[in-house]
Amino acid sequence: MQHHEANLKYTVPADRIANPDTASAEELRTAIGDSLPKRSFISPRIVTSVIRVIEFVAVPLIALATAWYYPGFKGAPNGYYYLAAALAMAVVYTTMLQMLGLYRLTALLRPLRHVSRVTLVWLLAFIVLVAGMVLTKNTELFSRVWLALWFAAGLMFALATRLFSSALVRHWNANGQFNRRAVLVGGGETAERVIATLDSSTDTDVTLLGIFDDRDDQRAPTATGGLRKLGTVTDLVDFVRSTRVDLIIVTIPLTAENRLLTILNRLWVLPVDIRLSAHDQKLRYRPRAYSHIGNLPLLDVFDKPLGEWGPLVKAAEDKIIASFAILLTLPVMAAVALAVKLGSKGPVIFRQKRYGFNNELIEVFKFRSMFTSQLDTDASRLVTKGDPRVTPVGRFIRKTSLDELPQLFNVLKGDLSLVGPRPHATKAKAADALYEQVVDGYFARHKVKPGITGWAQINGWRGETDTEEKIERRVEHDLYYIDNWSLTFDLYILARTPFSLLSTENAY
Repeated sequence: MQHHEANLKYTVPADRIANPDTASAEELRTAIGDSLPKRSFISPRIVTSVIRVIEFVAVPLIALATAWYYPGFKGAPNGYYYLAAALAMAVVYTTMLQMLGLYRLTALLRPLRHVSRVTLVWLLAFIVLVAGMVLTKNTELFSRVWLALWFAAGLMFALATRLFSSALVRHWNANGQFNRRAVLVGGGETAERVIATLDSSTDTDVTLLGIFDDRDDQRAPTATGGLRKLGTVTDLVDFVRSTRVDLIIVTIPLTAENRLLTILNRLWVLPVDIRLSAHDQKLRYRPRAYSHIGNLPLLDVFDKPLGEWGPLVKAAEDKIIASFAILLTLPVMAAVALAVKLGSKGPVIFRQKRYGFNNELIEVFKFRSMFTSQLDTDASRLVTKGDPRVTPVGRFIRKTSLDELPQLFNVLKGDLSLVGPRPHATKAKAADALYEQVVDGYFARHKVKPGITGWAQINGWRGETDTEEKIERRVEHDLYYIDNWSLTFDLYILARTPFSLLSTENAY
């Protein structure tokens, strides 16, 4: 099933480029980037799972609510029987909906077609529940008026939930948020067969944006299978950082090993799923080794960090814990703000551009720790021990990391996470060389949101980076965190952070 209503291959709107066939690759990239909203991809599986949970929880809540407000129920000694009946009804109802495919996206996109089926399922589930009461000879334990009220209230809520959920689903679908945006790496005949296979598939959730290939137009034509060539692999890296791309399909065969490894080494730093087309491969693996998009077999090379549920879990973790942390630290922040203001002239808050998720520039908040006349907005010069640019108050708050407390508001804003690789300034250096020049694959640490604290920091790699080894060890720890993320790992790092701050050896 192709969830989005658009065609499999994306077409640049006429108001962007009058004649896409004659437009340059750069013009096409710009037009696509401008015409596609940078809304995030929403996994249909997560949406349907959330709706299923909501409906499961709602059934017993409505049952207990009607029982609570029904005058004949108050004071009844058999309240736990009502709860058991409500939970049984929730299981039967949601199971029937699942069996009839009413949690599929197609059913949610067209709710009016399925109103009668949802009503029938509710009726059948109620019949099953009442039949169970009769067979177990427990009908006298339940109020018939309550059953009638629950049936009516539950049915109205079930239909209302469907209509509301469907409105959201249709909105997201119209914005293309259920479709993964994909690009192909490698053109020519192999790419043409991949495109033809996807075109012939009835079960896809991708929209192809274009092809990227380092070869010239003679070896890799400007158009393949109705899909335009948008540039080189270098152009692709920039394209992914300016336009939402969810999936990269590499069509280069395994026999071109050196070319394949060179390309993958340049692409693995991107926060996207990278798949290798297995369409033309003669070597066959076990069926479990493949994933599929429609009829196209793929080998999974790199996965987007955190998985499907991870971003949702991490966002909830950030918002909840950061909100509590702000409430707890407000008196401390007020005291630090007053000390900064009285200690030297200038603003209390220092704003600095740093690299965020997918190399996006974000503005990070800190309490000002330097004299205003000597502020280093892009951190081109490292802060060293006894640095004369740092104010007396600044030395204390830098050593104790109190200067970073305002970053909790960055977390609420969505630019930072509580835990993740620390965001570095744009001109930060190690041994007089920019970080990306020191560490190969440095930007892979930007595959997730940066954090206030991280695995590197609690292991002692914080503060000054005056040697190449210090930034190498930081990046090594950051990549380990990305590859091994879990909620418990985050909570462990948060629990360890206060103790790691006791070591101020490298914090100036």
